[in-house]
Amino acid sequence: MRFFKRFRTSKPTFSAPLTPDEPFFAIGDIHGRDDLLARLLPLMQDRAPGIRQVFVGDYIDRGEESAQVLRRLHEMQSAEPQKVICLKGNHEDMLLNFLDAPARSGPRWMRYGGLQTMASFRVGAASESASEETWNEVRDMLRLAMGDKLETWLRELPTLWQTGNVAVLHAGADPALPLEDQDEQTLVWGHPAFMTTPREDGTWVVHGHTVVDEAASEAGRINTDTGAYATGVLTAAHVTQDEVAFLRA
Repeated sequence: MRFFKRFRTSKPTFSAPLTPDEPFFAIGDIHGRDDLLARLLPLMQDRAPGIRQVFVGDYIDRGEESAQVLRRLHEMQSAEPQKVICLKGNHEDMLLNFLDAPARSGPRWMRYGGLQTMASFRVGAASESASEETWNEVRDMLRLAMGDKLETWLRELPTLWQTGNVAVLHAGADPALPLEDQDEQTLVWGHPAFMTTPREDGTWVVHGHTVVDEAASEAGRINTDTGAYATGVLTAAHVTQDEVAFLRA
């Protein structure tokens, strides 16, 4: 009789030190809560004046002040382009898809918070069953309310920022691929293995997109999304050598 031993493959673990080339703040999903952003900005200034601020995306939808958030961030980045980095989230992606193809992309965006964004720009939305002509008219009104500069800025938002072995992105990354080989849609919308499989290249990933009760640093991932639109808590991660501290507003 033969006996066979079963060997279980150990799951990958993450033990790389946190070594950014510079300290920075990463700010979680704002989702139209300009009131919380206004409270968080001075807290960051008091804790570490002048360091870079990286916003992980999802500035719009669900909250009532999406237009105000976009205008504030656009003004901040225009004034200090080296200090303020704004990344694209999946909700910005939905807005841009709506601008490009209103009848096809509009109904979905409305269901995921686009109604609040439209209202913040004082534009009424179309019903899901509206004609293509009506959707185009609504798109044109939103485009006019936003203005060319804001739309151009949104279209040029990057999807990744990196310092040392720390990368900031919106939703997630394929843990099996180098960051430079990631598809933009993966960075903006996420990857099914991101939250369960640690990276093996020693790169820490700071992100939003997935709402948690408390911001945390675990297995090479730093989650900053505390569901601001629903919880009233907006979080920033202060990332330094071997340390992450969280500020809440």
